Amino acid sequence: MAYQTLLFHVDASAGAAARTAFACQLAQRCGAHLTGAAPSGLSRHLLLTLPDEQDDPTLALHLDMLREQARGALDAFAQQCSASGLASFEARLIDDEAGAGLALHARSADLAILGQGAPDSADADLVAHVVTHAGRPVLVLPRGAPEPALRHALVAWDGGREAARALQLAVPLLRLAAQVEIVLIEPAAQSLALADAMLADPRPMLARHGIAATLAVHARAPQRLLSRRNDVGERLLAVAAAAGADLIVMGAYGHSRFREAILGGVTRTVLEATPVALLMAH
Repeated sequence: MAYQTLLFHVDASAGAAARTAFACQLAQRCGAHLTGAAPSGLSRHLLLTLPDEQDDPTLALHLDMLREQARGALDAFAQQCSASGLASFEARLIDDEAGAGLALHARSADLAILGQGAPDSADADLVAHVVTHAGRPVLVLPRGAPEPALRHALVAWDGGREAARALQLAVPLLRLAAQVEIVLIEPAAQSLALADAMLADPRPMLARHGIAATLAVHARAPQRLLSRRNDVGERLLAVAAAAGADLIVMGAYGHSRFREAILGGVTRTVLEATPVALLMAH
């Protein structure tokens, strides 16, 4: 199992060069092809209903402007890939809105790589959309310059389907890490959840992939009244910071998106606040 095709979201936002450098290095370490994709921003479904560009000069001018912005970001991406010595890459213009276009093209890749985006911004919604619709793992790079080493991986584990799927899809990244730590956060109440998570101990499976992992159980963070933050998510981030982890692996949206949006679930808390690379799978 290996990543052979990486899909990378190309844009011109702050930190684009640092994210591109990370993607190039990861592609080199995996021996993978890197596809840089830049959406024009106009829905492909809407494009089908619009008049022909040759018949509408105003429309053609607007579409040209959107595509030119995307091409500018793709040119910078291609130049950076060439300078890094990456053997196999391509720059792809996607005539679509960002979320739908990236989710669609990610389905023919092994891994999608996106930037974190600011909380409550369109970029934050973009990551959530791709995670839930692509059917592929998504590696979210933090707003600051991402750490390219991926030396210490922390895996959030509860024995559930989402966690199991994320762990399986993260195996190629975990092979690159010098240290892999599986973390269980104690349930809020006494239940079979912790026992089930221990019974489904993934360490033997990882060992057969050549990955030596440790496992530790951590208490939950104290829950604060009227806080939208999730105590499990906060505790996971605190454990990652204390361990010096530079990659977090977790399942995404184990509950309904509505519940996550209203109550602030683990996914939302970690996605908004993580200072390190985050691999999520739904």
